Amino acid sequence: MNQDGTERISSGNRSQQGFDRQSGSLPERLLFNNRIVVVGICVLMTLVLGYQATKLRLNAGFEKMIPTRHPYIVNYLDNRDELAGLGNAIRIAVETTRGTIFDADYLDTLQKINDEVFYLSGVDRPAMKSLWTPATRWAEVTEEGLTGGPVMPDDYNGSPESLARVRLNVERSGEIGRLVAANYSSSVIFVPLLDTDPQTGKPLDYNSFSKQLEALRNKYQTDSLKLHITGFAKIVGDLIEGLQQVLFFFAVAVAIATAVLYSYTRCLRSTGLVVACSLVAVVWQLGLLPTLGYELDPYSILVPFLVFSIGMSHGAQKMRGILSDTGRGADKLVAARLTFRRLFLPGLTALLSDAVGFAVLMIIQIQVIHDLAIAASIGVLVLIFTNLVLLPLLLSYTGVSSDAARRMAHQESAGSRERNPVWRYLDLFTTPRWAAGAVVTCAILGVVGFGISQHLRIGDLDPGAPELHPDSRYNRDNAFMTANFAASSDVLVVMVRTPQYECASYDTLMMTDALEWELRQLPGVESTHSLAALSKQGIVGMNEGNFRWYELLPNQSMLNAIATRAPRELFNQSCDLLSLFVFLTDHKADTLTGVVNHVESFATANNTEDLRFLLAAGSAGIEAATNIVVKKAMREMLFWVYGAVTLLCFITFRSWRAVLVAILPLVLTSVLCEVLMVWLGIGVKVATLPVIALGVGIGVDYALYVLSVMLDRMREGMSLGQAYNHALRSTGKVVVLIGLTLTLGVATWMFSAIKFQADMGILLAFMFLWNMLGALVLMPALAYFLKLRREVAVDMAA
Repeated sequence: MNQDGTERISSGNRSQQGFDRQSGSLPERLLFNNRIVVVGICVLMTLVLGYQATKLRLNAGFEKMIPTRHPYIVNYLDNRDELAGLGNAIRIAVETTRGTIFDADYLDTLQKINDEVFYLSGVDRPAMKSLWTPATRWAEVTEEGLTGGPVMPDDYNGSPESLARVRLNVERSGEIGRLVAANYSSSVIFVPLLDTDPQTGKPLDYNSFSKQLEALRNKYQTDSLKLHITGFAKIVGDLIEGLQQVLFFFAVAVAIATAVLYSYTRCLRSTGLVVACSLVAVVWQLGLLPTLGYELDPYSILVPFLVFSIGMSHGAQKMRGILSDTGRGADKLVAARLTFRRLFLPGLTALLSDAVGFAVLMIIQIQVIHDLAIAASIGVLVLIFTNLVLLPLLLSYTGVSSDAARRMAHQESAGSRERNPVWRYLDLFTTPRWAAGAVVTCAILGVVGFGISQHLRIGDLDPGAPELHPDSRYNRDNAFMTANFAASSDVLVVMVRTPQYECASYDTLMMTDALEWELRQLPGVESTHSLAALSKQGIVGMNEGNFRWYELLPNQSMLNAIATRAPRELFNQSCDLLSLFVFLTDHKADTLTGVVNHVESFATANNTEDLRFLLAAGSAGIEAATNIVVKKAMREMLFWVYGAVTLLCFITFRSWRAVLVAILPLVLTSVLCEVLMVWLGIGVKVATLPVIALGVGIGVDYALYVLSVMLDRMREGMSLGQAYNHALRSTGKVVVLIGLTLTLGVATWMFSAIKFQADMGILLAFMFLWNMLGALVLMPALAYFLKLRREVAVDMAA
């Protein structure tokens, strides 16, 4: 028996008959002495959860994407019923390439599109707005006073006279730049959406809704008429459409992993079992999600691939151990039990570290990240059963091919550091000169990288939808919207709370106008709109159109008269809530930060008990709140994930030096990953934030497998160099194998049509590769400088 409790292979225990079935830990005895029962339960679970997986839906929810506990979002949700259309909405720009919109055929087509959209399930119909909706009105000053009506007159018939009248109404409506482009070549249908489908009572199916929009585009779009569609629902629909190719990338990853693993083992049956058990873990995960009431959304669609990859990593370690023991003459059952005995604890610790790395994401108060964390944690936990338990049990029945076992035995006997140039080179990092070079180089990389990482930005750094490529259809549509409409889809709404029936008071309008003027001076603000601005226009109208009267007058009767004719989107029914619309050029982090900070400063200086300026509604307001939450959560997440992984490593190794040896390479990788994000122009946002935690949780696997073997060998009396060489020739080989496999697998994501998937592929491939290099190069160097061997010797003496 070894000092670590494992049993040596000798002539007396090579066969099953010579092996004590009652040896080993209690879990080992329970599992291996009841193999048929355990395997039968796993088969039954696979069938049941496989059926449950067919019920899994791919969808997204607007509220899942926003931090519902942030004060800005709390303000928005508290007033949502009075702010129709200022959250989840789409905009459909109908463009004519021949002439202007004041054409009978164009307006007829616009009406048909408007009517079809109106009846789509999930549309908030009362809040919908276009040239054809009654709420779109015009007003003018006449000799008899103010008059007005709907932009599309009741007696419209498509005649030249009617078209001229429509044009006049549009020019008097104030909608140029909002619903109508300044060049008169397009107009917008504004479509607010409900979070719940009123027909089914279920969350709105964005995939189906997006397909209906595309069907509408295909139906009406011609050479002379084009449709441009933007909004959250369309982004999600395009993501889901693009993510359907994930199945292809998953198949490629499986093929790569299988090919690489087989090239290492040359054993078809054991390779097939490792792949099968990893796929079973994915089936269990996908089956548990609908069972527990969860859906799969575009941001967690990649989790099954990560679960498969982690399963392959741990499965390969188990298979390698069984090949090695079988090559030394052990029976297949004995080899399976010895491998289970050696690797179960480090494997369990590694999986728990992975699960903790995922679970820590739940501190971020955004539901979509919660769901990702739960899905990933479930997947990692099922790997404990499928790859740490089921795989050794199945291999205890099937064994490995004798040729593969002999080949492994030959490799191990010939794999000393004197004969293997790769291992001989890596052994140098346990010597003073090479260890010093590695530590100093990594320290310089860490310090320089930390300085560069301070330039990492929070939020979107590009206009449009950064989740999609710049040349995607959605981003081309968004560019059209931005170029043709001052009232862009990036709108931030400041809510102004007053006592009941006081929203149109002179003092309130004066303060609102002051804020509005200041905001218009900020870079990134295209235009603003509020009851204050409308009141000034109304006063001009009440004074024969003379623009010398373009000012708020302390005449409450006049202000009240204007308010009675104002659109209800500017204030609510009880007149205690005003909406100040701020239309932005984009939703980049700098733009949002500048506007939000200015409004906060203004509110701090001017809020009173009766007048409060509240942030924030509108798509840009929600984005600003999300950025604030992500920025705060990023450092908290790293603190908790590193704290949890450090604790698990300490429980496993019982050595603070070993913990530092395992953790410091991960810290360097995290810093360099942030440098890569700065270099590639990738901001920290909902889509990229989980990558950092995933890299830490998965990366510690390498350290646990290599370091656990090193410590065991040093406790047997080996030097640091000998122990490291032994670890390289055992678990180290598989670390290299799996590190390269994972890197190649996720690197294929770079070819995805979805930019955030491509970004995640680049970042994860980088982290997998650097974590592997850290475990093979920096970890032995740190072990030398931290005198890990001396601490082990002291423990042995004690």
